[in-house]
Amino acid sequence: MTRSQTVAAEVAALLRARNPLLWIVTREEARVEALLFEAAASAGYIARTWDVAQGAATIDGKPANIGEQDPGGMLAAIRARTQGTERGVWIMRDMPVWLRDLSGAATCRALRNLARMLPTVPKASAQAIIVLSPNGDVPAELAGHATVIDWPMPDRAEIAAVLDAAIAGLPEEMQATAAPNGTRDAAIDAAVGLSGEEAAACYARSLVQTRKIDPSVVAKEKKRVVARDGLLEWFDPLPGGLDAVGGLDNLKAWLLGRTAAWSAAARAYGLPSPKGCMLVGQSGCGKSLTAKATATAFDCPLIRVDLGGFKSKYVGESEANLRKALATIEAVGRCVVWLDEIEKALAGATQGGADGGVSSDALGTILSWMQDRQGEAFVIATANDVSALPPEILRKGRFDELWFVDLPTLSERAAIVAAALRAHGRKGVNIDAAQVAAACEDFTGSEVAALIPDALYVAFADGAREITTADLVAAAKTITPLAKTAAEKITKLRAWAVGRARSATTQDTARATTGRQLDF
Repeated sequence: MTRSQTVAAEVAALLRARNPLLWIVTREEARVEALLFEAAASAGYIARTWDVAQGAATIDGKPANIGEQDPGGMLAAIRARTQGTERGVWIMRDMPVWLRDLSGAATCRALRNLARMLPTVPKASAQAIIVLSPNGDVPAELAGHATVIDWPMPDRAEIAAVLDAAIAGLPEEMQATAAPNGTRDAAIDAAVGLSGEEAAACYARSLVQTRKIDPSVVAKEKKRVVARDGLLEWFDPLPGGLDAVGGLDNLKAWLLGRTAAWSAAARAYGLPSPKGCMLVGQSGCGKSLTAKATATAFDCPLIRVDLGGFKSKYVGESEANLRKALATIEAVGRCVVWLDEIEKALAGATQGGADGGVSSDALGTILSWMQDRQGEAFVIATANDVSALPPEILRKGRFDELWFVDLPTLSERAAIVAAALRAHGRKGVNIDAAQVAAACEDFTGSEVAALIPDALYVAFADGAREITTADLVAAAKTITPLAKTAAEKITKLRAWAVGRARSATTQDTARATTGRQLDF
């Protein structure tokens, strides 16, 4: 049974229990209505739709000649049918816009009166109302009568049905080659996380462009669709994966140990899906790069969540944006979710409601999702200032592990130099990485990595020659490391990490600076 079928069964149970008003949160009218018709039929009701353009209509879209296009007139017609002999469910498409502000007061009152009366109607003439809405903002006057249901995004089985329908609609000579061997599962996975209509559009575009279902075309279109609302940002895989990250041997070994956790063997063994980890440390020490590299190592998408971008000037819209983003993440399935500088986005939650409680609500939503989610999203949260983090987000159960990412050690700085040289196409250049590392005492990883482009500018101006160790050492002498300008902050972070977080670097290779990495 798909997720949508499970919710449809719940709707049928609510109808049998004579709930008068269901508020369905969805943007997919066609897909959800088809399931609601089935749910109503299983509960012994005849379902019809209503909108302000057509009025009441039957399951096949034909006018039902019942009531009016005006919402008040339609509600009056539903009331009148409580004296008849037919059980009816009314799927109201456009009702929310008629319930707002003073202009909607009469319609809101009529709906409220009807919701109070419907549970008392005899069984033979029972009526129920289902309101379709893109959000869960139920008017306060109706809150005590409405049952709110967030309709889930299509799961993998539903996307598979969309794919089959797309192929079935092709000419017979194209059907056999539309999904070549080995591409069907990939094409389904590529569209998971989209609505039914969006998935169908992606498949149609692939068929038009390539005359077959190409997972790469679908994935590219999916990336555009997911980023369309500005709530989520989809990142391409980082070339090199964790090999592009210098140092952090403990953290990298821990991450690599979880790459097999989603396998069929792991599920058969009873191994739970990993939840994720929190990376705490000074800015520029490679936390963000690690998040990007992890997605490559896990061979799954990287989705960046900008919690600050969810905030809106309209009451309730911030929370709705966050819920929609989390629902999309759940639907995507296996992915790495990157919560960057989480302490800044949730600052209002620890400052006495300075933002009207928006951050506190967001924190509560995130904590509940992280604790109870059933999907395969691996969350990597990064933070520069642990003192600004709400303590409840750090407890065990939200994350699998809490890591402290310190300034890189001598050996790590050498590894960062090597990684940065590879990233700039200088893998075979004769550079004494150890000498450069020694010249970068107390540098962050990003400061070490920045030496390579600095040296390249100098070498290019000097006849486009190849860079040398002397160029990198000279570049290091021009930099005042952040460790000196923010020494007090780093000292506090190190003191906090003792006994609270695991070190991302092996302790026996660390000096006074407990090792960490780069951001380039």
